[in-house]
Amino acid sequence: MIKLTARQQQILDLIKDAIENTGFPPTRAEIATELGFRSANAAEEHLQALARKGAIVIAPGTSRGIRLTETTLRSQGTQLALPHPALMQLSLPLVGRVAAGSPILAQEHIQASYNVDPALFSAKPDYLLKVRGMSMRDAGILDGDLLAVKKADSARNGQIVVARLGDDVTVKRYQKSGSVIQLLPENPDFEPIVVNAQEDFALEGLAVGLLRSWN
Repeated sequence: MIKLTARQQQILDLIKDAIENTGFPPTRAEIATELGFRSANAAEEHLQALARKGAIVIAPGTSRGIRLTETTLRSQGTQLALPHPALMQLSLPLVGRVAAGSPILAQEHIQASYNVDPALFSAKPDYLLKVRGMSMRDAGILDGDLLAVKKADSARNGQIVVARLGDDVTVKRYQKSGSVIQLLPENPDFEPIVVNAQEDFALEGLAVGLLRSWN
């Protein structure tokens, strides 16, 4: 059992809630805003303390590089004891470029299959999508990353989604106000996409995790 201060537990709960609701952990700035810290540095100090206690793992170089450890997941009651990892591998198809108007999981789009540990993801994914471009850079999603996607046709505000808009498939943060849907980038070099009511638009899935090659 990991012993945490009240503040550390509060931050850990915030991370867990963000992962459950959006598929990704919060940034330092989001933690600071939510808990009333004066700066992101204060959030960073608490995160480092959580990492030292083994509650989280921090991946360097990304704004959302925070992962709950297996010890934390077990203590939070969100993961039961699993069989040997070799028995729990998921085989996920990797989707490359998607042809206009065809299903995202059509056979001609499948480039390869990957065996992955399901414990890496906030929910069980259905496929991997190769990310193209840097519009989601500040969410820690980079060009060439493999985004784990759970098939879904609806989303809550703030979730990172895979959406089809006309002939394009894009990864963005979902925002709906009234009847207006916006697909928001996480890079100030890119503009939000406002979905026209007459456009061919569909949600293909929710982002539930990320794989990155460090080669």
